[in-house]
Amino acid sequence: MDTKNRILVVLPVQDSHKEKLESSAPSGCFSYIPADQVTKEQVQEANIIIGNVPPALLQGSTNLKWMQLNSAGTDPYIQPGVFPSQAILTNATGAYGLAISEHMLAQLLMLIKKLNLYYEDQKNHLWGDRGNVTSIWNSNTLVVGLGNLGSEFARKMHALGSHVTGVKRTPGEKPDYLEGLYQMKDLTEKPELLGNADIVALTLPSTKETIHLFDREMLARMKPGAILLNAGRGNAVDTEALMEALNSGALGGAALDVTDPEPLPADHPLWDTDNLLITPHISGMYHLPETFERILSIAADNLRRFEAGQQLCNEVNFETGYRK
Repeated sequence: MDTKNRILVVLPVQDSHKEKLESSAPSGCFSYIPADQVTKEQVQEANIIIGNVPPALLQGSTNLKWMQLNSAGTDPYIQPGVFPSQAILTNATGAYGLAISEHMLAQLLMLIKKLNLYYEDQKNHLWGDRGNVTSIWNSNTLVVGLGNLGSEFARKMHALGSHVTGVKRTPGEKPDYLEGLYQMKDLTEKPELLGNADIVALTLPSTKETIHLFDREMLARMKPGAILLNAGRGNAVDTEALMEALNSGALGGAALDVTDPEPLPADHPLWDTDNLLITPHISGMYHLPETFERILSIAADNLRRFEAGQQLCNEVNFETGYRK
């Protein structure tokens, strides 16, 4: 009887990646199939899946023991009836912090130095002075969501001289790069958190608690002229309320790598909103090669753990959508 685990890999791996995975699970039987070509039969046969397969293909999969996502987000897989109850789900938390935090920093610098406006002037062949700019140094930054993404961004802002405060879901020890650490309820109970922040960065997953967390009322609590960054999930921000705040000048600017709706329709008024930068949810993915290498390292480490009967890293809590 064949006791090897059938391991389905749907990531765009090279030979070096295959060697890394196979050396981590020498008793496994590996199949490499692109995610957009995988069939339900192949998914149903697998004991282990490395990479994101279409959620609909997982329903009724009685052979699955464990699935390693290549994403940090788990939204489609934790919906009722999607993921097999007998299997473990792990995500790729830890792989994306470098790329996304740098993307957020680039967007922020573009806004506070008015480079978006100078770029428009360049296209229109206009030579003119756009006036005063602001600095990261001595600014007040509030990071809402202190997972891997938020923590990486907070570290960078601290290193550049900003006074950084963090907000997270659960209490914990304050890291050295934060001047204060609070919980989500404090966003409404302590108005100074938003009222003093020059920069507010959102790196939240999509949960019932985070949908439209930044609604009209929450945006109104922000400091006049502040900048909002969102690199988590688009539905954390009320799009209509954000457009109003930007077009009225209540906010100084915003940068979104995620939107609500998404993809953003070509005729949506968000495209033409004042002082807004939009990128199409591309700050993560594999655009930075190091991100993919980190995903492979997480998968290979978890394969070793699985083979040894050890607890896996980044196991997902289906109640919260976060890793345990």
